[in-house]
Amino acid sequence: MDTLLRLLSDGRFHSGEELGAALGVSRSAVWKYLRSFEGEYDIELFKVPGRGYRLAEPLSLLSYEDCSVVLARLRWELCLRETVDSTNAEALRLLRSDVVAPFVVLAERQTNGRGRRGRVWASPPAQNLYYSLALKIVNGSGGLSGLSLVVGLAVLRALRRAGVTGAGLKWPNDLYVGGKKIAGILLELTGDPADVCHVIIGIGINVNMISGGLDIGQPWTSVRAQTGVLADRSELANFVSESLHHYLAMHAREGFSSLRGEWEANNIWQGKRCTLSSGTQQVKGLMVGIDEQGALRLLVDGLGEQRFSGGELSLRLDHDS
Repeated sequence: MDTLLRLLSDGRFHSGEELGAALGVSRSAVWKYLRSFEGEYDIELFKVPGRGYRLAEPLSLLSYEDCSVVLARLRWELCLRETVDSTNAEALRLLRSDVVAPFVVLAERQTNGRGRRGRVWASPPAQNLYYSLALKIVNGSGGLSGLSLVVGLAVLRALRRAGVTGAGLKWPNDLYVGGKKIAGILLELTGDPADVCHVIIGIGINVNMISGGLDIGQPWTSVRAQTGVLADRSELANFVSESLHHYLAMHAREGFSSLRGEWEANNIWQGKRCTLSSGTQQVKGLMVGIDEQGALRLLVDGLGEQRFSGGELSLRLDHDS
C-alpha cells in the first residue's frame, strides 16, 4: 500500500508539509495524490485548513513484518500484494512460475475477487481479509477428503480468537453469524487429484467492512460489526494461518473422520429443513449431518437418507424447521 495511505491510516490529522516531506513532493502534489486515492480506493478524506488531512476513519493495513514472523514459524512463505485480481489467481501464477508451496498470498485489495461458481466476492480496499494458501497434496483423494470443511473449522477458530461469538458453519464452505455471512472459502486444484496436485485454499473474511451501500446480494456481517472495534487485519491473518496449520496437520495425520464431530457441533443447520441446489435440480429434506468424508447427509422426503458431495445448501424459508 502506498506510503501516503500508511501515514494517514491512523485516522489523525497530518499536515500537507509533513506528508510532502515524507514523500519528497510538494504540498500541491500531496493534494493531487489524495484526490486520486479518494476515487481509487473509495476512501473518504477530510481536509481542514490549519490542521491538514485525515481519513474519515482509521484503517488497519497489512503488515509484512507481523505476518512473515508467524508464517516463518510455520515454515510457510509470504507473498504480500497491494492489488491483485484475486489472491487465488495470484497463487496459481506463482505455482506456475515454480514458487514452491506452501506459501500464503495476502492482498490489500482484489479487483476481481471470486466466490464459488464464479460469483463476485466484494473486495473493498484495506477493509477485509483476502487470503490464499497454496499446498502440495501428495496422498491424492485422502488429502482432499473433507478439506473445505476442515478449512471452515480453522476459520471458525480464528474468528473466535478475534472476539466473534456465535459464528457457525454452513455446508460446505461458508461461515455465518446470526443468519449473516461473515466468511467464505474457495478451493481450487491444479494437477492430478488422484496423485500429486496442488490445492489453493482461498479465504475471504469480512473484517472492517461496515458500509451498507455495498451491493453484495445477501445479508452479511463483519468482525467489526460483531465486536464494535476496528480489527487488526494482520493479527486476524495470523490467527487464520495458525489455525490452518493446526487443523491441516490433524487432517493429514488422522483424516477428516477425526474432525467430523467438531464440524457437526458447529453446523448451524443441523436438524433443519433445507434445499440442496445442484445444477438445475433441487432436493428438499432434513439435514442430519455429514459422513466421514464430509458429504452431506440429507433425509429426503419419501426417499430416506441420501448423501451428496457437492451443491449449494440453502435454508428453506418455512416454519417447520
